[in-house]
Amino acid sequence: PVLTFNRVQIEVQPSVKVKNGAPMSIICHADITKSTDFPLKYNFTIFKDGKLVLMTVSDKGHAQYEIPLARSSDTGEYECTVEAGGKIKSSNSLHVWVTGMTKPILTAEKKEVLEGEVVKLRCELPEEAPPLDFFFRKMKMNSTPTVKHIFEAYRNFSEISFSVEEGDNILQFDCYGRRNVKLEFESSEHSNTTLVIVREPFIKPTLNAKPSSNITEGDRIQFECSTVVARMHEIEIILQKNKKILKGVRDEKLLKYSTVATLEDSGEYLCKVEQGRASKTTKLNVVVSELFPKPILSASMSKLDENKELTLSCSISGFQKANFSILRKNSNGDILLKNSRNLTMRVNVNDTGSYICKAEVKGIIKESKPVRINVYAPVSKPTLSVVGGLPEVVLGKPLQLICRSVMGTPPITFTFHKGNETKKIVTNDTYAMFLDANIRPNDKKEYKCDATNNHSSGRKTSNILNITVIVPIRNASLGSIPYGEVEEGSEAAFLCSVKEGSWPIQFKIFRKTDREVLLFEKNENADRVMWHKKAMNRQDTGTYYCMASNRANVDVKSRPITISVILAAWRKGVIAAFVLIPITGAVALTLWWFFCKKKK
Repeated sequence: PVLTFNRVQIEVQPSVKVKNGAPMSIICHADITKSTDFPLKYNFTIFKDGKLVLMTVSDKGHAQYEIPLARSSDTGEYECTVEAGGKIKSSNSLHVWVTGMTKPILTAEKKEVLEGEVVKLRCELPEEAPPLDFFFRKMKMNSTPTVKHIFEAYRNFSEISFSVEEGDNILQFDCYGRRNVKLEFESSEHSNTTLVIVREPFIKPTLNAKPSSNITEGDRIQFECSTVVARMHEIEIILQKNKKILKGVRDEKLLKYSTVATLEDSGEYLCKVEQGRASKTTKLNVVVSELFPKPILSASMSKLDENKELTLSCSISGFQKANFSILRKNSNGDILLKNSRNLTMRVNVNDTGSYICKAEVKGIIKESKPVRINVYAPVSKPTLSVVGGLPEVVLGKPLQLICRSVMGTPPITFTFHKGNETKKIVTNDTYAMFLDANIRPNDKKEYKCDATNNHSSGRKTSNILNITVIVPIRNASLGSIPYGEVEEGSEAAFLCSVKEGSWPIQFKIFRKTDREVLLFEKNENADRVMWHKKAMNRQDTGTYYCMASNRANVDVKSRPITISVILAAWRKGVIAAFVLIPITGAVALTLWWFFCKKKK
């Protein structure tokens, strides 16, 4: 017998979308063509999401997988495979969606809790398959529900805790679930509502101020904070002002705190009772009236010369009876000068500083604003000098001056003058700098500086500083007499000169052959120098040049000249005589011999 599969098909009844709780059938059909009518066994296998859910053998061309009550866990991809006559064929996959989720079940660990404790909840979707989202709600009267969300990837239940806060009385909780199907979200209905009763571990504290919350500074004020508590264990009462803890007690129902009132004690006080996680607070506003205003310190002068008289006076507006003291501010603690409202003293420079006065009435001490007193010593006559050297400067170069005043209370104002022109004003402690950036040929060369401060003696002026301007060497040249050729043994004169340059000038004359040789060196208060070489010889032949420099520290080199030393005239005559006499004698002897022979 021969057979062939036409197709294998899967379908769901009543439809691919089934309501939760409704019956559902998954049917697999096999369409086969046979060569003859012979009996055939069909092996059906049905899968959901790749997992086997039904395997059956039938002599009919279809098989059915029955689900009496469909649940959301039955949602998935279904397909079937048929084996017959040694041949196998599979259907296409079919997505089935069971809409709607089962109602979740919510349980609470306790039905009655205390403030500060936590309520532990468990929400379960028993017939649903993870992954699932769980949402828990905490509800109380006249308040928006508090919602918490937890994602569960591997289980169909979730657990969570809600803290019980102050003011919680009767709480209601519920939950619901949500799942994701083909990128669409589906939510369950809300669970049963669970009721939790909240009881107070202690009542809201009571905060009182005695004798009153309106009090005058200098009076004693006492705070009392109390509560009623169910059990004393771990109860704590704390009194605060501006987040600063003033006092705290443990395992007691009453806190007392007493102090002498000052203006700084005005404000809001907070009494807090804590036990475990529970906390309750009560606030009280306290107003402290001023007993007397802050004292005022006045000075006869705020800036004065040393050895002058200074008077400090302390007073309170509209108030006379007080204990006064005058002090000088110091980083290591204020220094008491006198227990009185008035102080007169002759000052020196060391008395410069800030002064205050204090007034005491009924144990309340108040401090005035500080008064700054500056005592000045006169400036000494300033000295003006060149930074780092002599009172001279190279033409075209910068000149830096420093003006110092050894004595005098800073700040000191320094004024620099060049000739009759004011160039710069600087305020500093003991010295000031001035830079004359570019000295020009026609600049005035007289400088001075003034120094002054807040002392009444006025301005002091330095001595005049005369600056020597050094002109650098320019255009050195070298000449000789005779020029070019010099007879051996004769005298030669060399003249080295410069076109411009401040005196003294250092002149040097060199001869250069295969090496440079210094022949002459001299410092001269002139723009030229002459050097005489008494007897020239053949070794003096060579190239000559001169070099000039002064305090500008710039060496200027002349162009070279060439000197050749030649033989003297008398030496040439002697050489000629020694050469010509033998020649003449030889010629004469030859002629005599010739005439004698001819005669014969």
